[in-house]
Amino acid sequence: SREQLLAEVWGYHFDPGSNVVDVCIRRLRKKLGASTIETVRHVGYRLAAA
Repeated sequence: SREQLLAEVWGYHFDPGSNVVDVCIRRLRKKLGASTIETVRHVGYRLAAA
C-alpha cells in the first residue's frame, strides 16, 4: 500500500497530501513499461507476471 511504501522505502509516516509514491510509480512505469506495475485497488501495487 502507499502507506507501507512510504514507511519502508522512505522511512516516514503517511502524509495524505504526498504524491511521492505516485511520481515514483509513474517513473518506474515509464522505464519498465506501463503493464509491468499493476495497481490493485484498495491494496496497492504489484509487479505483473512476465
